[in-house]
Order: sequence, then structure tokens, then C-alpha cells
Amino acid sequence: MSAANSLDEASRPFGAQLTMRWWVPILLTVLVVGATYALQALFLSAAAIIEVGLWGKDPHDATLTPLTYLATNLAIILLAPLTLMVLRLATKTPWRSVMTTIRRFSWRRLGSYTLLFAGLMIFLNVILALVHPSPGSAFQVTGTTTLLLAVVLLTTPLQAAAEEITFRGVLTASYASWIRAARPTLIVGISLSTLLFALLHTSSDPWMFLNYLGLGASTALIALLGRGLEASIAFHAMNNVFAMAIGSLFAFGGGISQDRSAGAAGPYMLLFILAQAIAVVLVWRIEKRRTHDSETGRAELRLAAQ
Repeated sequence: MSAANSLDEASRPFGAQLTMRWWVPILLTVLVVGATYALQALFLSAAAIIEVGLWGKDPHDATLTPLTYLATNLAIILLAPLTLMVLRLATKTPWRSVMTTIRRFSWRRLGSYTLLFAGLMIFLNVILALVHPSPGSAFQVTGTTTLLLAVVLLTTPLQAAAEEITFRGVLTASYASWIRAARPTLIVGISLSTLLFALLHTSSDPWMFLNYLGLGASTALIALLGRGLEASIAFHAMNNVFAMAIGSLFAFGGGISQDRSAGAAGPYMLLFILAQAIAVVLVWRIEKRRTHDSETGRAELRLAAQ
């Protein structure tokens, strides 16, 4: 068998649709880990030279400014084309096969799920404000705040999409290629890609780590249920956009805190886990109804043709 990747989209679920040689998932893992740290080091170093060297920023200030947040997002965004390129060279897999199975990628589906999950995030953050309110003095709008919001709105959806393509589109399917039985392969693919996703967020806080595990697992299940990345990209994007936008507004007019050390979060993070579970259920119900409507339509066409 050659290194070329064979597709079995008709019989295998999304997340396990690719087959490849055993060493390709290892190569992709090394690439993702190495590129994550290397690209962030490169872009953040460039941002530090500008901010500290030219603008006189305190070198001990670790908050996310508009420039450092832009640098972080650009580093993550570049992961998607890098992993797709390596996957293509190693297996000849077209990038479209990473995005969906059976059908084409749907921008309309992406838009409808984005609106749905925006509503879910509004509901979540209203509840969060009641359970874990931020101090009123933290709400300030300055020039830094405005620039941060602009970077959040312009680049965070792309950053979330890149993570979904990399972790759910490429890595989940690559790990799943090690096993051919459908159920075990999904467990292996989702578990390994979710664990790597959480570890690369480098948080020593157990509540944050649990949230990253939940986000990785829920978006993998969402992609599986939707047979593509539209819904998972929409949920991940809305989760990140609302978190960072609210973080910008409640940062005392400065940069966003990126403290991920032990004790930085608390039990209120369970609300995010709840939102992730709700998102999975919503996608399951919507996709189940869509499948039923599609099957009903085909049956009616067959009857009309008889």
C-alpha cells in the first residue's frame, strides 16, 4: 500500500474517515506541537521588540495587549495551512475531505450555527454574571480596549477555525486511522486529540484544564454529529469571541489577564462545561431532524416518480 490516503467517507463517520500509514499521525503531532511553540515564540518575540523596545512597555507585564493577542492568534491561524499541507504531502488527502464527509462544506450551515451559539453564549454569560460577577471597577473602555475588541472580532473566529481544522479535522481523524473498528476508533481519535488540545493550552489550574478537555471533546462530538466542521467552528468561535470580548471590557482598560496558574479559576467553570453539553445536544437534535427531513424528501420523490 502506498502512502496515499484512501477515503471511505460513505461507510465511516466524520473523525474516522481517513486512512493513512501509522507514522503520519506521529508526524502530524510533532508538527502541531513544534509549530505551536515555535510560531508563538516567533510572533510574541516580534511583538515584545515593538512594545518593550519601541513603546516602553514594562517587560514584566504579561497581559494580552492588542499586539500580543494578534501575535498569538496569527501563530494559531498558521497551524491550519501547515497541517493541511503536510497531510496533503504525506497522504494526498484533499483539504475538503478534512472539512466534511459525504457533502460539501456549507457556509449557510456555518452561519446558522453561529447565530444559534451566539444566543447560547449570551445566555451563558448572563448566568455567569450572576454566579461569578466581575467587579464594576474592572469595566473600562479605553483605546486599548477598542483595539483589543477589533482584534478579537477580526481574528478570533479565524483562530477558532484553525484549531478546529487542526485538532478535529486533521488530528482526530489521523489518530482514528490507527484502528478500523468504528466505535473504538472514534474513542481513540477523540480522546488523543482532546488531550493534546488541552495540554497545549498549558494551564495548571484543574478547572481550566477541565474546561479545555470539555471544549475539545464537545467540538469533536459536534463535528461527528454534523459530519463536518461547520458547527464545531461556530461553537468554538462564539465561545472564544465572547470570552475574549468580555475579558477586554473587564480588564480595567488595559490588557487581558492570561493567568492559567493553579487557583486562577473555580467551580464557576462548570457553566462552560454545561454550555458545551447543551451545544452537543442542540447539534444532535438539529442534525437528526435534518436527516429525517432529507430522508422524507427522498421518499416523497421516489413515490412521485412511480
